[in-house]
Amino acid sequence: MQKKKITIFDTTLRDGEQSPGFSMNHEEKIKMAKQLEALGVDIIEAGFPISSEGDYLAAKEISRIIKKCAVAALARSKKEDIDRAWEAVKDAKSPIIHTFIATSDVHMKYKLRKTRTQVLNDTITAVKYAKMLTDNVEFSAEDATRSDINFVCEVFEAAIEAGAKTVNFPDTVGYAMPYEFGEMIKTIMEKVKNIDNAVLSVHCHDDLGLAVANSIVAILNGAGQIECTINGIGERAGNASLEEIVMGIRTRKDIFKDFYTSVVTEQIYKTSRLLSNVTGMHIQRNKAIVGENAFAHEAGIHQDGVLKESLTYEIMTPQSVGIKHSTLVLGKHSGRHALSNRYKELGYELSDKELDKVYKLFTQLADVKKEIFDDDLIAIVNDELSDIPKKYEFKRLQITSGTKIIPMATVELAIGEERLRDSGTGDGPVDAVYQVIEKITKMEGELVDYSIKSVTTGKDAVGEVVLRVIFEGRQFVGRGASTDVIIASAKAYLDAVNRAIYSKTKVQELKSSKNEE
Repeated sequence: MQKKKITIFDTTLRDGEQSPGFSMNHEEKIKMAKQLEALGVDIIEAGFPISSEGDYLAAKEISRIIKKCAVAALARSKKEDIDRAWEAVKDAKSPIIHTFIATSDVHMKYKLRKTRTQVLNDTITAVKYAKMLTDNVEFSAEDATRSDINFVCEVFEAAIEAGAKTVNFPDTVGYAMPYEFGEMIKTIMEKVKNIDNAVLSVHCHDDLGLAVANSIVAILNGAGQIECTINGIGERAGNASLEEIVMGIRTRKDIFKDFYTSVVTEQIYKTSRLLSNVTGMHIQRNKAIVGENAFAHEAGIHQDGVLKESLTYEIMTPQSVGIKHSTLVLGKHSGRHALSNRYKELGYELSDKELDKVYKLFTQLADVKKEIFDDDLIAIVNDELSDIPKKYEFKRLQITSGTKIIPMATVELAIGEERLRDSGTGDGPVDAVYQVIEKITKMEGELVDYSIKSVTTGKDAVGEVVLRVIFEGRQFVGRGASTDVIIASAKAYLDAVNRAIYSKTKVQELKSSKNEE
């Protein structure tokens, strides 16, 4: 029997990116799209073009540069949405228009204010119109799991008849239990007369923690496409996690012997880390496949077993997802060559200039720490090598603080060769630093979120600060790392300032370009 390929439809840049806290700028979306291409996903859903100019432009650019994956754009069952989606993806090597309408009674009554007949007619009209623009049309029945399954079957049959190549059955609110979700998929495969003319897709949300389980059950009952995201990000509790589904299929060959995906699993960890870095959202330590503890063993019995035979406690190898099993210990006596090799193993190709910058910070850290671990190195490169041009560079910081003393900070920044220095007070040492940075840069912001975590263990651990600041009504993520948490806090805030300045400059350039046209 020939194996069935499960199509991986990645919606990290659409459903994932539109969720609170996970927004990305244009450059970050492009970087993620290129990495998703390297990961080997079949389809990249690049955005919802009608929703914003940014979504439209990002989808258009992704369509232009991505060559190995199909590129999809989401559209409501409306002509203006479909036109906008087509304009965004028409330059893709394999463009897809993904149109949808809700089919549940609750959505039809309260949101759409339409009857079943109207929804059915809208489906047919939308699919037929999209089909005039591209041969590859996907139709989704929003809130399908809370819909009358017989009505969904009727809508799917009509959508396929109108030209849809894929029909998607979403668990939009993460409501279904695996056993009933499997029965729903089976019903569709049996009752939709022309289902053999289309691919049945599923798009599961994780509100009850069952998105991956429901996706897996769907495959076993006939689904040929899974819609998912890196790290499981998405609306509310998120979507089905790509890495968990793909590694489930790969690891349990006894159950999935008749199925496969085209995902290059060795790229999973790198893709996961890139997403975490660009969004500023940490992955929980015990996250399956990509969490820091996924291949870590502390208990003595576990360590003994793994040393004798890794299969005793590891059902997959770390190398299979792109994680190196052994940890290279680096210290202050290590040279550039050793550091460069270790970064290559971690997936970072550094130029000579970048290596010089990172090595300088590495040697400073090595004087403080006895050992440098992988997470230290990742924190260094994320802190030092940003895609955003730095107008201001952090140079020096002095803090006076203590019991019954008003905290005072002196900060020195640089613009090229020029040095800018100022002092000020605050409610605490971090607040004092931020007040001074605002004075120097003349960028007044509102801090809305601040978090700090240790990226390694021990008293001399590197602390990583991730924060969110609002400048002129827009929110920016800043990050910084150091063994000194005050310095890490200063770097993070300055990173947010630089991002805000860069964003403002890009907007002005865009306006100037339009005026010239």
